[in-house]
Amino acid sequence: MPALNEISPHQLNRLIGTPDAPVLFDTRIDQDFAQDPQLIPGAIRCAHTDLPAMQRRLAQRNTDKAVVYCQKGRKISHGVAALLRQSGQQVEVLEGGQFAWRDAGLPMISGQLDLPRDPSGATRWVTRHRPKIDRIACPWLIRRFIDTEAQFLFVPPQDVSLVAEKFNATPFDVEDVQFSHRGESCTFDTILQDFGLHSDALTQMATVIRGADTNKHDLAPQAAGLLALSTGLSRMYRDDIAQLDAGMLLYDALFRWARDAMSEGHDWPQAR
Repeated sequence: MPALNEISPHQLNRLIGTPDAPVLFDTRIDQDFAQDPQLIPGAIRCAHTDLPAMQRRLAQRNTDKAVVYCQKGRKISHGVAALLRQSGQQVEVLEGGQFAWRDAGLPMISGQLDLPRDPSGATRWVTRHRPKIDRIACPWLIRRFIDTEAQFLFVPPQDVSLVAEKFNATPFDVEDVQFSHRGESCTFDTILQDFGLHSDALTQMATVIRGADTNKHDLAPQAAGLLALSTGLSRMYRDDIAQLDAGMLLYDALFRWARDAMSEGHDWPQAR
């Protein structure tokens, strides 16, 4: 059982990837991070001495709920959490720290990819306008598991590379960039691969998304449904950001189905 003001790795894992996930601060010292440069999904690297930066992040997210972890979940984590609680934040410590999370075999992401960021520290991404499937699924994946504050720019196809250069953004789901289709895989698959992010639920989601995005509905029976919902959603919104905001709920639901409800069916009235 976790101690007072602690959360277990498995309890935290149930929150990650959902809209209820707390702000997660990785406060390991640089030497410890260098030995194991992986992050718990969604974590923000922050020096344990930089409390104002953590408070700014919480204010940006309009929340006072956070989880702090260091290498072992001891003095650094509990010290930071205690100081943040002095300011009224609801802060828990990850029981056992990074070591406990890693030893439990829970999902992690690479902390070594050097992505362009804005002055606030948020990553910035750019792709073609009028998104359908991959260009909504990938922002969902990034915001839920990589950078909760990520910004997304939707521009005409011929301007993606120019906007990426002028506005310090990472292009995705266009030709000749790192984060795009590779062979039979779609961009969602590529992001999972390059960030080293793996879980049974995300693997199942990737199959459905790939089937819908590449028009190979034999990969998963849900692919045709995702295509129908995605094209319908694109007809409902003229503004791509408004469509992305609405699409986040669609992929939140798909994630919870893949994680918790794949065995559930529906039969009413009951078959006789």
